[in-house]
Amino acid sequence: MAVFPTTASDLTATTVAATAGAGPRRMADALRALTVDAVERAGSGHPGMPLGMADVVTALFADHLVFDPDDPDWPDRDRFVLSAGHGSMLLYAALHLAGYAVSADDLRSFRQLGSPTAGHPERGHCPGVETTTGPLGAGLATAVGMALAERVLNARFGDQVVDHRTYVLAGDGCLMEGISHEAIDLAGHLRLDRLTVLFDDNRISIDGATDLVTSTDQVARFAAAGWATVRVDGHDRPAVSAAIAAARASDRPTLVACRTTIGFGAPTKQGTSGVHGSPLGAQEAQATKAALGWTSDPFQVPPDVADLWRATADRGREAHERWRARQTPATAGAGRTVPLPTATETALEDLVLAHATSPSALATRIASQRTLASLVAVEPTLLGGSADLGGSTGARTPEHRDITPTDYSGSYVNYGVREHAMGAVLNGLSLHGGLRPYGSTFLVFADYARPSIRLAALMGLPVVLVLSHDSIGLGEDGPTHQPVEHLASLRAIPNLVVLRPADAVETVQSWRVALRADSTPTALVLSRQPLDALPRTVAADGVVEDGVARGGWVVVEPEEPREVTLLATGSEVGVAVAAARQLAVRGTAAAVVSMPSFELFSAQPDGYRSAVLGDAPRVAVEAAVRQGWDVWLRPGDGFVGMTGFGASGPAEQLYEHFGITAATVVAAALSVTAGTPPATTDRTTPGTERQ
Repeated sequence: MAVFPTTASDLTATTVAATAGAGPRRMADALRALTVDAVERAGSGHPGMPLGMADVVTALFADHLVFDPDDPDWPDRDRFVLSAGHGSMLLYAALHLAGYAVSADDLRSFRQLGSPTAGHPERGHCPGVETTTGPLGAGLATAVGMALAERVLNARFGDQVVDHRTYVLAGDGCLMEGISHEAIDLAGHLRLDRLTVLFDDNRISIDGATDLVTSTDQVARFAAAGWATVRVDGHDRPAVSAAIAAARASDRPTLVACRTTIGFGAPTKQGTSGVHGSPLGAQEAQATKAALGWTSDPFQVPPDVADLWRATADRGREAHERWRARQTPATAGAGRTVPLPTATETALEDLVLAHATSPSALATRIASQRTLASLVAVEPTLLGGSADLGGSTGARTPEHRDITPTDYSGSYVNYGVREHAMGAVLNGLSLHGGLRPYGSTFLVFADYARPSIRLAALMGLPVVLVLSHDSIGLGEDGPTHQPVEHLASLRAIPNLVVLRPADAVETVQSWRVALRADSTPTALVLSRQPLDALPRTVAADGVVEDGVARGGWVVVEPEEPREVTLLATGSEVGVAVAAARQLAVRGTAAAVVSMPSFELFSAQPDGYRSAVLGDAPRVAVEAAVRQGWDVWLRPGDGFVGMTGFGASGPAEQLYEHFGITAATVVAAALSVTAGTPPATTDRTTPGTERQ
């Protein structure tokens, strides 16, 4: 294991690859000057961190980072994540100077509508931005996923194909957020030695000095989690470079705590919270440039300094050429995830046909587990995992092998009880490329991962969340574990596809939708209790209708013209089918529609939606709150579901207690066909839900 110096002077003495002098200092000051110019022009922004961390970023780019601005997505590049995304101008300035397609005009349009230089870095909008950051700590946890992906793919393809590092710039706020604890604990346990965190240890937060709110020794905290650690003077570039060099030799992930002065160079504001998130002002900006000895016009960099910055890309361009020369036809497509291989499509189709021709009652979490068992062997890019619930959610199968600190060649990650970090790590695995990651927990605990799910949707990442125990149907664990508002909550996230299958066939088809996705995350919402197979036909050629891919389909169509349409998802489709049979006995023609995905159904042509929904009165059935259903329901239509929290008891008793039964649906259907409002009984008035 590498032995780390403990002081800046020690680090300086051991420098082997760092440079010093006026040139390097002017490289850092170029970052500072461009930041001041852009923030002043925009009239908003966060100059404090870029001014303070300019020397650290210069050391990273000039001495270590392997990148090619001519091909920002070269697979074997180093990743640099700005977790403290509010300091975005530091990243934009470095990308501009290093030769990425980030122009001076882009810097001038900082924070303006349509500009690639947004207020916080956005993946896909600006070349060189590895992940969207802004929510503090999320970038750090996402970088853990990137570092894990590198180790997993390296174990599969070797150093000739995958051999790079991940660097993160994080601030006090990133390390205060709870997600950071989950992420550093997981990274330390897995010994992700290609991961280095550069900590902007400036001891300032928005409200003032950090000693207002924390007494944590971050270096000791990381060390306790199994990281190598070192403290340096963040304004001593040779010391910083030496620390990064030592981190590269470590057998563990490394924290480099860089003691800096926020707003470095601003005569009256440096070292204060006032420089964190506001422009310096014209007078202070001018004084800052004078203090730095910077005389160039706004957004201009002297040619000699610009040349030094452009030269930082030489290392990466040369490495890229060597990497290209090593590739063979076999390795050129290593880790490719789109489109699905024929073997994967075939395995899914075979499972659909097997379930359709031999129907049986099966919990959709079990149907999902059996699907995964078939996929593990044919879809090598699939990387599973669970937040300590793999057995309960069906995310783990006997075919999986664990990834461990000493063996990254497996196909399953044990995330521990860390839903928040798991969500971000999934994003990092997806952003890295070469893997199809999924992670699982109970639906009710999706709230812990919600910020990362939102970021996945914002970035268009095809990650998969396997969320089981989807309703009051989980039973005796009670209202703390029974999700009633979570379907509505997830459906409210733009660009997230929520799938709640109603039987085994729909479950396999849901996995097919998820694995075919290339720009949307997917939430698979699965039942704990067994669900009867839906009535369906198998064509002579073995084709089974895929209603899931269209978001909704007609399960039961009466011979007579419809008098009522029953809409449902998941376990409640079976309730609707039973209600339709009872209505038929009463002489009422009822259709049943399964709607596993509101999002996919919304994307269908008007004609298809109209044919599925029909013109008859409608009743929706879902063991959840009504919110969101009124997209499909009209005035006078009915809803059978939850109006409050659940209760503890066996599932069948809970469905009866809360009135989510065929009899209740029949009553609601008869009411809407008669043109009278369905009766509503509030069974969840405080106190009554536990009677």
